[in-house]
Amino acid sequence: MKRQAVLFSLALVLPFAALAQAGAPASAREMRVGAVGPSDSRDALTDGGLRTISNGQTFAVPTTLAKDYRIGPNDLLEVEVLDAESLRRTVRVSASGAVSLPLVGHVQIGGFTPQEAEQIIATRYSEKYLQNPQVSVLIREFTTERVTIEGAISHPGIFPLTGQMTLLRALAVAGGFGPIANTSQVLVYRVNDAKVRESHVFDVDKIRAGQAEDPPIRGDDLIVVQRDGARAILKDSLLRDVIDSINPFSVLAPH
Repeated sequence: MKRQAVLFSLALVLPFAALAQAGAPASAREMRVGAVGPSDSRDALTDGGLRTISNGQTFAVPTTLAKDYRIGPNDLLEVEVLDAESLRRTVRVSASGAVSLPLVGHVQIGGFTPQEAEQIIATRYSEKYLQNPQVSVLIREFTTERVTIEGAISHPGIFPLTGQMTLLRALAVAGGFGPIANTSQVLVYRVNDAKVRESHVFDVDKIRAGQAEDPPIRGDDLIVVQRDGARAILKDSLLRDVIDSINPFSVLAPH
């Protein structure tokens, strides 16, 4: 009987624990951020440091970064369809964000993650040619003009640096702040001309109010949105209250 009670308690708590995990900042979900170019640094925050490369050279994408990477112009992709070797292609993304593939022609995948691109391509093939196609998209090369945004942000990841990018624009590209973001504590990490990593703190509320300049963002910058401690505690407290209200055995568990 006691064992059944414990199992029933776990069944109630686990869904809410999963929700809490989904709402955690990117760093808690094992998102690893860092340079798009090689570096000898072993800095724990950036997993290799930041470095700006200005010669237009391309590099292979680390597997740990590829899941959050968004495809951009000039990226080199390998597209495969399971059990259809004739459809395998290594293609370069055009300036408009499209690739040309057998049978389906031009497919627009710029701005999407590799997983999203797989779904888009699979949908195109399934419209006329294949039944339930299994598509894989591997990034072989990517351009160096990228910015990494992580922390308490809606859509953390690696984004192409296009046009005159500023801090406000970069945050907008990533979907804006998350519910527990500290808008007065937005850090920008950058390697200067002397190869020394610098960090700067910006108050986005002041930038929006015109009381501070909107700083420009450069290639390989790392933007980290800090969590608001009070909001995070409140969120955790409310989640605990919900769990306690529906879990009849919570009174037995230590807080």
